[in-house]
Amino acid sequence: MKAMTSQASSEAMLSTSFLILNTSEIRLPMGSTAMHVIWLLPISASIRIFVIQDGFKVKAWFLTRKIREYILTFISQNIKKMENLSKLRPLGRTDMMVTAIGLGCWQFSKQNNLAGKFWPKLEDDLITRVVALSLEGGLNWFDTAEVYGNGASEKALSKALQASGKKPGEVFIATKWWPMFRFASNISKTIDERIEALAPYPIDLYQVHQPWGFSSEKSEVAAMAELINRKLIKYIGVSNFSAQKMKNAWEVLDKKGIPLASNQVPYSLLNRKIETNGTLAMAKQLGVSIIAYSPLAQGLVTGKFHDNPELLKNIGMRKHTSLFKPAGLEKSHPLILLVKELAVKYNVTPSQVALNWLIHFNGNTVVAIPGATKETHVKENTGTLSFRLSDEDMLKLDKESAIFK
Repeated sequence: MKAMTSQASSEAMLSTSFLILNTSEIRLPMGSTAMHVIWLLPISASIRIFVIQDGFKVKAWFLTRKIREYILTFISQNIKKMENLSKLRPLGRTDMMVTAIGLGCWQFSKQNNLAGKFWPKLEDDLITRVVALSLEGGLNWFDTAEVYGNGASEKALSKALQASGKKPGEVFIATKWWPMFRFASNISKTIDERIEALAPYPIDLYQVHQPWGFSSEKSEVAAMAELINRKLIKYIGVSNFSAQKMKNAWEVLDKKGIPLASNQVPYSLLNRKIETNGTLAMAKQLGVSIIAYSPLAQGLVTGKFHDNPELLKNIGMRKHTSLFKPAGLEKSHPLILLVKELAVKYNVTPSQVALNWLIHFNGNTVVAIPGATKETHVKENTGTLSFRLSDEDMLKLDKESAIFK
């Protein structure tokens, strides 16, 4: 639904092709998938039926003209919020409702540590603009981590959100605890540092970054459960966990009545290993969301390196990985051609095609967190939410990228 500028345009937009069988029976349009839709159905010059559609459930009320006018005014003022609601999906079996695309914030690391040096240093003004454009484009969550510049990314994100005028609770924040050379007891010892870095924004999703700690994954998520009990975080996730480790974590939390919200793993058209190693299947079985990082295969899926191999000279360590070597580029070339073909068909960019496949091919299970170092990247990220590939085209991409499972 598009934003409305007047009561008249509101009523015109809310007109439908619903068939009124009688005053209490309404037939829904075929293929309707909207989560929350509000309609006004004319019965006479002064009477309308007010209908709320929630999936395929419908509630209807007769309205007088005065009440109808009040509702139309309210809708015209809040239509953008209602439009965004229909684009949200739950993270796992929590009530954390997120857009299918979030913003990955590794690139905000300021080159403060080894992990931070993967990206060029971004100035505060650019970070603020990237965050602001993400918000304007409808994104409602951001993913960062302790290891991203030893808290530099968290602090930069908080500063940018404040500059954008966002209040605590108006966006979701996901961050991660770094487990290397640490025991589970470190989770409670360092949580205050994470809270301080992100202040004034609360930690909505706290994730174990890697399965590399001195303690077991069971001990680590049990320690995180204590943070929920202390109301220091809201939800728990893991990252880079195998199917079995994810299940182990889920079982510990399930006994405590706490859902495991997510498992953040690499996933893209050029890296579909989670479909064959059991991770995706286990996530679906347990009701755990997959948060896909590196959803564009570090830019390879856009085709820019196929078109201009000279760019490979300035991409750091990536050029030494198999996908970026000549044999790897040749292997992915047929897929890249298909992605470009579909980009032309839908009048979008190759990255938007790749992201759109990712967030729709497995229903609502997968959400993605592409990064952004330029304003154009942000607009591509947010624009991904404005269309949907057909089932036929998604199956074409599935077939062409099957060699990367």
